[in-house]
Amino acid sequence: MAEMMETTKSKKTTMKIALLILNVILLAIGNCAGPLIMRLYFLHGGKRIWFSSWLETAGCPVILIPITVSYLQRRRSSATTDHESSTSSQPSNNDNNKLILMRPPVFFASAIIGILTGLDNYLYAYGVARLPVSTSSLIIASQLAFTAAFAFLLVKQKLTSYSLNAVFLLTLGAVVLGLHTNGDRPDNESARQYLVGFLMTVGAAVLYGFVLPLMELTYKRARQEITYALVLEIQMVMCLFATLVCTVGMVVNKDFQAIGKEARAYTLGEGKYYAVVVASALIWQCFFLGAIGVIYCGSSLLSAIIIAVLLPVTEILAVIFYKEKFQAEKGVSLALSLWGFASYFYGEIKNKKKMKKREQLPETEMPIPNP
Repeated sequence: MAEMMETTKSKKTTMKIALLILNVILLAIGNCAGPLIMRLYFLHGGKRIWFSSWLETAGCPVILIPITVSYLQRRRSSATTDHESSTSSQPSNNDNNKLILMRPPVFFASAIIGILTGLDNYLYAYGVARLPVSTSSLIIASQLAFTAAFAFLLVKQKLTSYSLNAVFLLTLGAVVLGLHTNGDRPDNESARQYLVGFLMTVGAAVLYGFVLPLMELTYKRARQEITYALVLEIQMVMCLFATLVCTVGMVVNKDFQAIGKEARAYTLGEGKYYAVVVASALIWQCFFLGAIGVIYCGSSLLSAIIIAVLLPVTEILAVIFYKEKFQAEKGVSLALSLWGFASYFYGEIKNKKKMKKREQLPETEMPIPNP
């Protein structure tokens, strides 16, 4: 019996690791390619910020594919369970037969997070419209500091001296950029537009730093079992409400009427305009699905760390594809960010080693009973 339980636990651990790797890959694709494809829209004639923010979550219908597959698998396993329970006295689990697993409390929490995500999307899109990708990515890296602070307040995430050092270094990196805001300002933008874009991006980092721990809190406070199928449903609801917020902004700003005209005037051509739009919607869906999946498999802080760790990749791609300037202050900011990441990971490794020692201590020091 003990061996069966150990085997089941081992299988679950292996499955969770595989799921974590998959979500890290999705997050990496979305985090690196998302800012680049969004900037491509603005560089060649795109001017609709609400439309660009709408695209970040409008691709959510693709989530219906894994949700449907998950439901069919549950039905198949439920049929097997029902057959086994009919020959025994054990009751079957009726939840497997449900098309929708989400209960009202989780739905309302997901809707609130979705509304906040919609606002965050607008702040971020505004920043990308005004700033080079390399600059906006460095600012977004400070999100780790805000995630750590909110994770400490909301989900009681333990902060070590190493994580606090990482928070300080990442914040300092953003400050270094802020002291030289005109260094990489595009020629067609005023100093005021650049500054507003900078502040909007900082606002996006703060807000998303709050959203990630709020997701984790939703998982912990949910009065039902959190499965990956439920995580997909949560993502679907969040994206729907975020898209709704941006849709209202598009209606007020008359973006829907302007899309056709903007496509015809796009410098890369009308066909490529729509290709950029579709690619943007799909790539950002990878980002959000990966982020929420990493929170499910790990924590909100781990999700924020992975986003921040991918910063150098985005930096390099922006310099290669868009020929962006890489001034000294960006180099200093990047160095501080990498130092912060290294500090955090070193602290996590040391903490895990301590936890393993504590787990092994009772076994090694267990008193031998007298015969």
